[in-house]
Amino acid sequence: MRTFVQRVIVIFVSTMFLAGAGALGGYLLGHTIALRQAEARLDRFANRILLESVTSTAESRAVLATMNTSPYALCSDAELEYFRQLIFQSQFLKAAGRMRDGRIECSTTSGHAGLAEEQYKPDIAGLDGTKIYKNLPSFRVDDRDVISLQMGQSFIVYNPYNLSSLEAPPMHFTGTALDAPTHQARQMLGETTNIQQSILVREGRAQVGDTVYVTRCSADGTICMTAYIGMPDALAITRGYLMTSVALGAFSGALVGLIFPLIYSHNKSVEQQLIRAIRADALTVVYQPIVDLATGHIVEAEALVRWTDEYKNAVSPEVFVKIAEERGFVAGITKLVLHHTLTDFGATMRARSTFRVNINIAASDLADTEFLPMVERALTDAEVSPRNLGIEITESYTARQQVAKNTILRLRKKGHYVAIDDFGTGYSSLAYLHDLSVNAIKIDKAFTKAIGTDAVTVSILPQILTMAETLKLRVVVEGIETRAQADYFAASKQSIHAQGWLFGRPVPARLFLQMLDEEEARIAKEREAEIPNGAIVAAF
Repeated sequence: MRTFVQRVIVIFVSTMFLAGAGALGGYLLGHTIALRQAEARLDRFANRILLESVTSTAESRAVLATMNTSPYALCSDAELEYFRQLIFQSQFLKAAGRMRDGRIECSTTSGHAGLAEEQYKPDIAGLDGTKIYKNLPSFRVDDRDVISLQMGQSFIVYNPYNLSSLEAPPMHFTGTALDAPTHQARQMLGETTNIQQSILVREGRAQVGDTVYVTRCSADGTICMTAYIGMPDALAITRGYLMTSVALGAFSGALVGLIFPLIYSHNKSVEQQLIRAIRADALTVVYQPIVDLATGHIVEAEALVRWTDEYKNAVSPEVFVKIAEERGFVAGITKLVLHHTLTDFGATMRARSTFRVNINIAASDLADTEFLPMVERALTDAEVSPRNLGIEITESYTARQQVAKNTILRLRKKGHYVAIDDFGTGYSSLAYLHDLSVNAIKIDKAFTKAIGTDAVTVSILPQILTMAETLKLRVVVEGIETRAQADYFAASKQSIHAQGWLFGRPVPARLFLQMLDEEEARIAKEREAEIPNGAIVAAF
């Protein structure tokens, strides 16, 4: 009831502010500010995407040059293995192969199987003879656009998830390449938009209808990235500016009108609710079992944080953790999860030297000089060994940060188990993993879901497992929900751990400890049943 009354008051006051001519002036001012803010955001967004595209293009050309000087027979098994090694060591590529006259003769993912039957025409041709293909059927991944680049008789396929870590809704983007023979531009990446070509191929800013566009191009002008956003979304992002402008225009005493909505909005925002929840220790931690796939026994757990806001709405961790990261107070969540984990499982960790609970940490934790001392103090106070506390780090967090690599190395030296979470979504390569020096990789659930389907991602799984075996890394598979998915990985000769609803959902510590006790009792009974009666008599 109280929440309803508060909302009615806000609506009434806002209506009063918008009633006069001053409200109209405030709206127009807010609209102008929103436009400028949107252009600034779009400019940064377009530059980030362009830099990633230019970097990936440079890498792909270098790989193609190496492929074209291959010392092996064309499409031989030795050459395909050579190409696979090049892909493993790359950052942006997912496949490679040979192509002549528009026909794929072999590839690192499909070998030689029936590839040369269809002839493909390039979507874009460059002055230097390079050819660009969009969405070759053999390499499609879900609904993602997949770009292939051919130079000479060699071609590579870009990872369709290269730009996923840069996506920033409600902003959108489209990537345009210029066809040298026709001088026509074609949208190759992102979302297709129906605007005049001049906006897509020239650097600058433009507004068409209620949509704002910002275009940034490479130095040679062959690649352009256009970021855009609708004005309704831009106004939603800059709602604070609009409210301020309306208040200033509504009264000569605008100061009073300005303070009330800002204080109310500030006090009831998700960010402020989250800050209050952290201070009050109102977040909860649940634990999901991780089992040894060979035995089905629980060997470790992952601590997962949950939050219900002041309106009794469950807020997704992907939402509130991201807010905490962007606003600079995610360390409070990390500390809270660590405290709950050691409180809930301290006795179990001391009693079971091989049992481990893993916590997730953010990019800012890796760069925080107080992070390692904080963890060390907490473990000392709880009398828990570092080997009982694992650290999980999302793959994208470690991509280009030397400080992250240094922190991981220090964690390893102290005895912590370190795993790369959501592996395979953006930066998977042999060189990348070797450089990080971690204990394990957690294969992202997107790969698990693809098992039993025709998705191309399934063909990458054996390569990931081989990569892990080469580097002697533990493999943990996320998102296992069916027996068929479990059997797929159980067939591997590697020792694999598994996590997913098939083995148990996230539960409070009390229920998890009950699961551990029940499993221990069950194992003890099984062992007793295996001892012959004569052996029992002999023991007496």
